[in-house]
Amino acid sequence: MEIFDQRFQKDPSIVSQEIAGEVILVPVRRSVGELDSIYTLNETAAYAWSLIDGQRTLEEIHGQIISEYEVDEDVTRQDLIELVEMLRRIGAIISV
Repeated sequence: MEIFDQRFQKDPSIVSQEIAGEVILVPVRRSVGELDSIYTLNETAAYAWSLIDGQRTLEEIHGQIISEYEVDEDVTRQDLIELVEMLRRIGAIISV
């Protein structure tokens, strides 16, 4: 299955919080002392994060990012793939 046909949902073991205009992701299953397990998302990645709900496909999320921001479609597509790969690697999202 093509990655853009897939749906993802946030893993409940990740807490997200907006602080000073950035979205911070914190895995709650790790110890508090592990600062390397805290992740910050830039504005576009934070917007993509807000759209991950288990209902939208990655293609739909891509379309919403394109309509919200003035960005190159191909660059955004690659950036979204990299974001999803990172979110999967840290256990922040799971395939539905």
